[in-house]
Amino acid sequence: SEESSLDLERGVVNHPSRSPFGSQSLQPHGSVGQHESSAAYFSWPSRIKDDAEERANYFANLQKGVVPGKYYDRLPEGPRAYTLLDLMTIRASHSKFLRCNSQGTAIGFRIRRGFLTDIPAILVFVSRKVHKQWLTLTPLECLPTALEGPGGVWCDLDVVEFSYFGAPEPTPKVQLYSETVDGLCGSDPLIGSGSQVANQETFGTLGAIVRSQTGNRQIGFLTNRHVAVDLDYPNQKMFHPLPPALGPGVYLGSVERATSFIRDDLWFGIFACINPETFVRADGAFIPFTEEFDMTAVTTSVKGIGEIGEVKTIDLQSPVHSIVGKQVMKVGRSSGLTMGTVLAYALEYNDEKGICLLTDFLVVGGDQRTFDLEGDSGSLIVLRSENGEKPRPIGIIWGGTANRGCLKLKVGQPPENWTSGVDLGRLLNFLELDLITSDEALQVQEQEQLAASMTVVGSTAGDSSPPDAVILPKDRTEPLGLHFLHLPIDDIPVGPFGPDINSSPTEEVDSDGGTNPPGPGFEHQFIP
Repeated sequence: SEESSLDLERGVVNHPSRSPFGSQSLQPHGSVGQHESSAAYFSWPSRIKDDAEERANYFANLQKGVVPGKYYDRLPEGPRAYTLLDLMTIRASHSKFLRCNSQGTAIGFRIRRGFLTDIPAILVFVSRKVHKQWLTLTPLECLPTALEGPGGVWCDLDVVEFSYFGAPEPTPKVQLYSETVDGLCGSDPLIGSGSQVANQETFGTLGAIVRSQTGNRQIGFLTNRHVAVDLDYPNQKMFHPLPPALGPGVYLGSVERATSFIRDDLWFGIFACINPETFVRADGAFIPFTEEFDMTAVTTSVKGIGEIGEVKTIDLQSPVHSIVGKQVMKVGRSSGLTMGTVLAYALEYNDEKGICLLTDFLVVGGDQRTFDLEGDSGSLIVLRSENGEKPRPIGIIWGGTANRGCLKLKVGQPPENWTSGVDLGRLLNFLELDLITSDEALQVQEQEQLAASMTVVGSTAGDSSPPDAVILPKDRTEPLGLHFLHLPIDDIPVGPFGPDINSSPTEEVDSDGGTNPPGPGFEHQFIP
């Protein structure tokens, strides 16, 4: 089509691609476009049958007395959708129809001539758009102009062309050389948001300096799960800039908590799709700094951005413009400082098994430049400052264009790169972490952590009862960054293929070799 406004003329073609978002297995080691290669490592939640019945009742009550409609020739007469929740509810009410007739959908604004308008709309991604002259104008080929949901609330439907190129041959990670990137990769004496972090197999970007809300209030950092834990070889030790086997580097710490997927109702607080198997990509890992690491080398300031403010929480009751259309920036170890725009929220797509997956943010770079490169996984997404306020972080990058394809937003221009991000506020909440935003606050947290550690040591020393476990002295040499925990034979969980050193005693091994969380609301895995 010439422009997105042609959608208003009923002339929208719908030819879903044979390869939906994420339908290929992509580069396995920390690729910015990575797709999960083994769901068993982070088990899918249980109670799917119960959830299906609860979900069906939810939508039945939501639509009681109202039959959601599709409008091809005219616009509805009810109130127009205004909030993120309005549009997500309308989309969920029509999710079966949309799942069958698109590659994916998202919440955003109507796009005309490549620019965002202020008209809230559900974005529908198709593989090809053509002029209405070449359509037979049957319901199977044309998507409606608008959709009406429960309560008569309605919204526009906008169609965006998604060019899927398939998974290319694996290519080495590249980086744009600059002074900033050079510093992030090891030439700076400080480590912070944007710095390179690596395990034995791959590398990525440190997202933010955080503190645990539990235990000894440990200080550490946040990055992606797929950066910190390899699914085939779950080596959980992290270094900067490189592990000893590959080059110079310092041991930072070991992964303590990580998560890959969260049920949609636990993440958003609502059912986001009629499909019972619906999950949100929540790709995060927490790595507390080891006691031997020099904390004076840690900074909360983001290179090229400076000091950041508090996390911007995403409230579904807020208007669409509270997040969509916002200008953002990020600092990553491969591309350094880049600018972009939040094009859409709550991107929904299907994998090859029919499972519905969602991701929070869809970001496009500015001036036809990519927002991220491979190796930028884990980078902090920060809102550009307004009215002199500090820039506020909203998410971290987990994937993008690298192996997925491009969005064609403007006629006469090539397809644009895009980036996927995780909602930082929700991720911190599920991993039980707090963001540290200033070096002064970092020093205070260090003192609190020291005090908490001393309290634990004191209470242990004063306990006359025999200890439940023996803490072995640490081998401080650790020339290869390896640390072995010696457990009694009886304490080692046994999986279907022998002792399972990656399972905690509270988890159950399912029939597929994965682990089931101990409770229905427990989605992230604590890694011993």
